[in-house]
Amino acid sequence: MLKVHNIISRYGPVTALHGADFTLNGGEVLALVGTNGAGKSTLVMSIAGHVIPQQGQIYLEGEDITQIALHERAARGIGLVPEGRRVFPDLTVKENLITGGYVLPRQSEKERLDGVYDIFPRLYERAHQLAGSLSGGEQQMLAFGRAIMLNPKVMLIDEISLGLMPRVIMECYEVLEQLRQRQIAIILVDQNSDASLGFADKAIWLESGHVKWQGKAKDCPLLLESVVG
Repeated sequence: MLKVHNIISRYGPVTALHGADFTLNGGEVLALVGTNGAGKSTLVMSIAGHVIPQQGQIYLEGEDITQIALHERAARGIGLVPEGRRVFPDLTVKENLITGGYVLPRQSEKERLDGVYDIFPRLYERAHQLAGSLSGGEQQMLAFGRAIMLNPKVMLIDEISLGLMPRVIMECYEVLEQLRQRQIAIILVDQNSDASLGFADKAIWLESGHVKWQGKAKDCPLLLESVVG
């Protein structure tokens, strides 16, 4: 589904990601772990198209998407749930969802909305409420729903649990399991690395923009360290 080959990304003169290389099949989950500034968000944004890599390639179902614009990647099935949710506070819940799927044909809009409402009944109940009046957990649901409006093949989720109550975090992981069952490939960043590693199939441990370790999530040294501790 997704192949990333030797991606190097910079912000001006600063190299934030010194090379990442992996493949991800439909239904697989990859956890990105590491401290703040390790390069996790840079890798996510490089795949989404917010950052264009200076070197390397990104393939979606065999197509090289490395240099195409982010809206074209979205149309091909790259969905992003950004850090901090970033909903449009002055738009309604429904309007926010519609903006999430704007690159797809309007004819399928109602079907896609109904699909989101099936997953998040609370969003249906608040469809005409301003997004800025929602709780943090509801805004995270909305951010999920907005990405799901793309009928994604790959979901990029940056800091899934940031600022959320434990109950809401559990609900978010339940949604991730539904997406996994639909054979959607998932790349997951969570400040709680134990949670993401316990859920994921694969893991990459980043440190100062370098890949320190990668392999099966259950074998990640960070997870093993926490168990021993």
